[in-house]
Amino acid sequence: MTENRSDDSADATKDGRRSLPPGEVLRSARSEFTDLTGLHAEGVSRFERTGDGWVLEVEVLELERVPDTMSLMATYEVTLDGDGRLSGYRRVRRYERGRADPSRRG
Repeated sequence: MTENRSDDSADATKDGRRSLPPGEVLRSARSEFTDLTGLHAEGVSRFERTGDGWVLEVEVLELERVPDTMSLMATYEVTLDGDGRLSGYRRVRRYERGRADPSRRG
């Protein structure tokens, strides 16, 4: 008999607690962020596990304008603790939707 394991099952952490699967962490973080700020995430451009929890970068619409390419967007860095609960957020960038980042030279 073969043991099947669901992709969204939780894994045990070093201290024996069950860690949340990444998809559940992401859904919960987006929901908590919206509840706190009133801003709806249009996308997540970074989702990374750290030693203390998780870090996300969330793209949101801050100010809708016409035409849509002139709307103001923002990137927020959202930090989560080891249990996946939101522990802080800050705006790290604000830009017009139609503008690309300037190219960087190395």
